[in-house]
This record gives sequence, C-alpha cells and structure tokens, in this order.
Amino acid sequence: MPSAEAPDAPAPSAVVCVDVGSTFTKALLVDLADGTVLASAEHPTTIGTDVLDGYDACRAALAQQHPAAATAPALACSSAGGGLRVAVVGNEELVTAEAGRRVALSSGGKVVGVLAVAGLPAGAEGGDAAAYRAFLDDAAPDVVLLTGGTDGGNADALVAGAHGLVAAGWRGPVVVAGNVDARDEVGALLEEAGAPAVLTDNVVPRIGVLEPGPARAAVREVFLAHVIGGKHLSRRPEFVAMVRGATPDVVLTGVELLARTLPGDVVVVDVGGATTDVHSVVELDPDTAYSGALGLSREVVATTPLTRTVEGDLGMRWSALTTLAALEERDPGAVDDGLRAAARRRHDDPGFVPDPAAPDGAAEAAHDEALAAAAVGEALRRHAGRSRLVVGPEGRVVERSGTDLREVALVVGSGGALRHGPPGTADRVLAAVVAEDLAGGWQLPRAPRLVVDRDYVLAAAGLLAAEHPAAAVGLVRHLLDAAPV
Repeated sequence: MPSAEAPDAPAPSAVVCVDVGSTFTKALLVDLADGTVLASAEHPTTIGTDVLDGYDACRAALAQQHPAAATAPALACSSAGGGLRVAVVGNEELVTAEAGRRVALSSGGKVVGVLAVAGLPAGAEGGDAAAYRAFLDDAAPDVVLLTGGTDGGNADALVAGAHGLVAAGWRGPVVVAGNVDARDEVGALLEEAGAPAVLTDNVVPRIGVLEPGPARAAVREVFLAHVIGGKHLSRRPEFVAMVRGATPDVVLTGVELLARTLPGDVVVVDVGGATTDVHSVVELDPDTAYSGALGLSREVVATTPLTRTVEGDLGMRWSALTTLAALEERDPGAVDDGLRAAARRRHDDPGFVPDPAAPDGAAEAAHDEALAAAAVGEALRRHAGRSRLVVGPEGRVVERSGTDLREVALVVGSGGALRHGPPGTADRVLAAVVAEDLAGGWQLPRAPRLVVDRDYVLAAAGLLAAEHPAAAVGLVRHLLDAAPV
C-alpha cells in the first residue's frame, strides 16, 4: 500500500490520515483542495499481530467508498503499544521538574514519573544511583526529559541528573532541556555512556518563564527516531515512514488550529480505550499569569495558553475498572453490579463493541454511556481544577488549581463512545458536565457551544497542518460547521 508520494508522481488529490490508537485504528480520506472528508473507516488495532494489518483493513474499506483511496499517500499518528511514556528528571519539583512535566504532556507523552534531583544524596556520580534506578524501573519510560537550572544559573542540577541516569544504567534516549551553559557537557556525558541525547533550549530560561516549544519538538523527534521503531509495532518499513508523531501531539496541533479559527477559548475532551485526554487553549487571565514576585507565589512555573492533561486511569476499555473506581468514589450510588460486570468485560476484552441488535444491546450501550460520562466528567474536573478563597499572610486571596475553563466558548467531544453511541449520548455526556453545580468551585465551562468530532477530523487536521495547511483549515471549518450535539 502506498505510504509516500513517489518522486516523479503527480501531486495527489487526496491523502489518507490514519490514527493507530490503543484500541481502534481510524482512517479518513481527505480531499487536499478543501479538506472535505471523502471516506472514513475504523478497525480494531491489530496490536497482537502487526498494526498495519488493521491499517490495511481500513484502507480497503476506504477504497470501497472512493477510488482515490487506492493510490493516495498516507500520513499517520500512533498511540498504540502504550503511546509515548516520558519520565521527567529535574531539579526542584515545583520548578523545572514541573515545567518538564508540562512539556512532556504538550508533546504527546504520558508522564510516567517525575524525579527531583534536589534532596537526593549527592555522591561522586552526582546523585544516588539506587534512587535513579528504582525510579526508572518503576516508570519504565521510553524517553527521559532532563531539565534543571535557568540559563546562566547553577549548572550542578543538570549535570547531576545526567550522572544519575548514567550511573543507574539508563541507555535510552534523553532530551536535554535545561541550563544551556551545561547542555553540551551533559550531552557528551550521555552520549559517551551510550544514551542518545537530543539537546534543545531550556524549558525555563528564567524564573517564571516557560518556553515549551523547542522541547516539545525534541520529544517528537525522539518519538519518531527511537520509539516508533523500538516498540516493534510493525515489521513493515512503511509504518515508520508514514508516522508523523504521537497521537496526542498531533491532536493538540489540530486543537491549536481550531483555536486560531474560532473566536474564543476552546477545550477538547477525547475519551479513548486507555486514556481520556483534555486539550485546552485558553486566553490567560493577567491576574493569575506570572507577574513578578506575587505571580511566583501563586505559580512558580508560568502558565501557558495551551494545556493538555492525560488521565491514564480513565478510559472505556483498558482503564474501565479504574474509571469505575473514580465514579464510585465520587458517586457511590451510581455504581451497581451490572455496571461492575460491564467494566470488567471491557477491561478483559478491549475490542468489545455493543451490538444494538443483541438482546443486551441497549443495556450495554447504557453501560458505555455511563463509563464515558464518568471518564469525561472526571477528566474535565481534573483539568479545570477549582477556585477557592483562602486566608494567608497577604489576606484573603483566591487560590486556583488547574486551567480555568469557565469562559470557554466551545467544548468538543471526541472518542468512539461519543461518535458512535445511540442518539443523544454525546448530548447527555457533555451537557451533564458543563451544567454541573459549580458550588464546589469547579472551573468548568458555564455556557459553551457543544459539538462532537464525529468524523475525527482533529487528528487529521494535525497531520495535515504542516504539509497541507489549506486542507487542515478546511477540516477544522467542517467541524465548526457541524450541527451541535
């Protein structure tokens, strides 16, 4: 199957955009002239054999719908095989380690651990090797993001972090995004030990400033160079050739494009089989953004308009049991034996899809809706956080956590449970969250427009944004023109 344009071939009129997800592989055939969706297909991700088996099935289904699919090149993103697992090593947890965590999330990675160098016993190798080894064994990352120090400041933390990784035996890829005065030394140290190092700009060049862009690009580079092939998801070389990034990173690019097209703030919640991701683009409130010493007292690492959170315990299949646990903790009366059995079934059989024609079809669809509502609601609450009045040395102040979504103009729901559920499913799931009683201080959207990404265009828009911007914009406008849920 074609995955790239031949050197002397005429310019294609359409392209296949593919997301190889943890549970399902989704594919769209997109007209490059205006971003029109010409055909769409889904197939369970064939992680047990070769992920391109599922892609081949999608491609065949697209070709049955439109002849252009037979020769169109393909662009892909992937979160199969657990996606991108990132461990962050920084100096102080509240400063560079936290900044690194945010960068890892924005770059499409699932943060599987954060280690602060400050406080670890210092030794001849720059830290406690046993502590690093235990951390890495527990996190099992694909890549380490190493941060520490502001530019021109103390270089000891960044160097100590590198020594600790080497002493612990880490030989995987490392993105170095700390004090630029020390990065060459750190890069040489890692490379000499056999750990591939990608050097990039500091995520915290000075206190209160967060610059995630270069580090985000570097993590993407590592994902493509080391992770996609390293997971052995496919024996065929075209898989590596077609993949452009981790699915959450690509979707975030689509969300950025959506925000530039739409007047007002936007939030996208994507409920999947293993995780529920929330992406938001929110204009910063000058009262809560960094503004000198007072700002630092509230937010040591500056906030950014673009935010992403990944809830690895909230999902429809692989994470169904932990989703149920979160629901039961919040609302014990909402969980009965039937829902418990349904969650167990989905966890044990991630490819399960309710059959509307089966005798238990309606009940199984209701169970899917209940799990979707639990995952979406909990993920949005964690992302939005709360605001509360506290009394401190400065008097009465409003303390906020998370990203304030109260003025968001558009909420987009994504994921198979919302796209393919019975009529009214998405309306009930999304409306229930945004209409939730705000007495608890949750900073949830007050009166947004609600839409569902029924054609899964945000991932496709993110894939097309760099090489085919007109088609990407057309896809986003298609979503904005969609009827509300």
